[in-house]
Amino acid sequence: MATLKVTDDSFEAEVLKADGPVLVDFWAEWCGPCKQIGPALEQISDELAGKVKIAKVDIDDSPMTPSRMGVRGVPTLMLFKGGELISMKAGAMPKGKILEWLAEAGVTQAA
Repeated sequence: MATLKVTDDSFEAEVLKADGPVLVDFWAEWCGPCKQIGPALEQISDELAGKVKIAKVDIDDSPMTPSRMGVRGVPTLMLFKGGELISMKAGAMPKGKILEWLAEAGVTQAA
């Protein structure tokens, strides 16, 4: 399952009203570190299909949602469960660290 593009218009339905946990990547086309973590997020989306949805919000295309969520820089990763923000990380992380973070948050089992 590939990552899901989410916009200001679809954020509530795709993230806040989602059945399961959703990891949201706030990113921008001009952001180098954002591009670095993109492939890792695609892999995680495939590996954890059915356990967590990976959504991507382009802050330039959809500026209202990052502003509402208090995003100060990119990349910013936010983890939602039941419509609530349960954890947040700023900056690029390697795939292993993202998986650890998801396990610590109780979304997945530790590898």
